[in-house]
Amino acid sequence: MRENVLLIGGGGREHAIARALADSEADIYACAGNRNPGIAEIAAGFETLETTNPEAVVEYGTEVEATIAVVGPEAPLEAGVADELEAAGIYAFGPKEADARIETDKAFQRRFMAENDVPGCPDFETFDDMEAACEFIDEYDGDLAIKPAGLTGGKGVKVIGDQITAEEGKAYIRESDYDRIVLEERLIGEEFTVQAFVANGTFETAPAVQDHKRAYEGDEGPNTGGMGSYSDATRELPFMNEEDYEEAVSIIEATVDALADYRGILYGQYMLTSEGPKVIEFNARFGDPEAMNTLPVLETDFLDVLTAARDGEAVPELEFADQATVCKYAVPEGYPTDPDAGAKVQVDEESAGDALLFYASVEEWSSSGNQNSSSSDDVDDREDGIYTTTSRSFALVGVADTITDAEEIAEDALAVAGDDGLHVRHDIGKPDLVQQRIDHIEELRGD
Repeated sequence: MRENVLLIGGGGREHAIARALADSEADIYACAGNRNPGIAEIAAGFETLETTNPEAVVEYGTEVEATIAVVGPEAPLEAGVADELEAAGIYAFGPKEADARIETDKAFQRRFMAENDVPGCPDFETFDDMEAACEFIDEYDGDLAIKPAGLTGGKGVKVIGDQITAEEGKAYIRESDYDRIVLEERLIGEEFTVQAFVANGTFETAPAVQDHKRAYEGDEGPNTGGMGSYSDATRELPFMNEEDYEEAVSIIEATVDALADYRGILYGQYMLTSEGPKVIEFNARFGDPEAMNTLPVLETDFLDVLTAARDGEAVPELEFADQATVCKYAVPEGYPTDPDAGAKVQVDEESAGDALLFYASVEEWSSSGNQNSSSSDDVDDREDGIYTTTSRSFALVGVADTITDAEEIAEDALAVAGDDGLHVRHDIGKPDLVQQRIDHIEELRGD
């Protein structure tokens, strides 16, 4: 039976999902608030709609006779899109609204971990009184991470002792419009992610990935949605050992056991500390950019995962190629604080060479009729092509036997892309930065 798969979302992560399904026995229908040209090329149909509107998503899914849906971003999960799809008879590979709270409500997330004895939980307190939170900062012996309880696109967390001072942290709290925040002990170490494919009480995990949140090279600048990431040809990253990976998996196992009905991707973001992995947060979907590291090396047909989940079966054992990946995002100049949109994207699938190109937040312009609503007022003199918006534009991914070789593939493609109006963190995946991670962990462990 050929499946009709409804893909919800229009970013780089969703382009990676579409590509993972492109050679399967499935017809892909996509919907998103933006028309991603990479997804549109693969999909049998593409509808531009508000993905946090469950009724609109269900209407389109019903129209295309979807048999399975894959929910890419977190916002539709928070809006209950998976619940409404199920009510309409369409299986959604993505958690229902109640289970998605593991990501969408950080206060719930920490209480859930504490109440269910999920290991790796840092010390924390939750507050709905902002002055009480400020008093806690004054009284706490050590540095704290300040986390808004709700979704912030990966940009709301501030860390005292790293990004800001305690006084700046209190000012941030007082000046914000957050109604709840979480204060938790600052974790020191190296971040990594393990993504799990979950359904029917079973799960399988992917190789670890390290994302780079800071905007500028050397881990400087403001946090972003993620400037790029890398994985190794093994399950572990170079600064990890097998025990570290297995401990991270055991945390996922405890979480899946406690979330009895969870299905979809459970993304554990960890800090590898001197005491082992600690949970920074959970996400209820593929990471972006981490999906672009994981799916290109997944040798198991992703459609087999989806159909097994829908049919009440265990997640099939996953096979991954023994290859490393390096993903680098190109973003508009000034991102994330003051991005400048409207640069023409110079790279395409053909000119990217050996690298994989994943489009994210771009708009396709045609003089015969713009396929997207333009974010720029000055478009009369535009040539036909693809242009940047104010968010992350596209990613280039190298896949090779080593991280170094994969990084070189991504860099060669970026040279074609040019740097006019774009910013890239070129240090991601380079040997010096990877070695810094190794040295840091060895220092923390006293090796």
